[in-house]
Amino acid sequence: MSFYNKTKKMFNCYFYSSKEKKSFYQHKKLEMLNYIKDSLERKIASVTASIEVLESQISRDKEVEVTN
Repeated sequence: MSFYNKTKKMFNCYFYSSKEKKSFYQHKKLEMLNYIKDSLERKIASVTASIEVLESQISRDKEVEVTN
């Protein structure tokens, strides 16, 4: 079974024109890229929060050292 036939079976779609096919795959690619972007944004937010917590812990520990 060719890749094209597998893809057609996977998406269960048959195209009437090459323009329709192109549009379909462009929209699928856009969905995938938006999913990746959302995932990366969540990871960036998590890393940013971790950095902020670590920076506040470092400055808190410096204050404790100065007062001791």
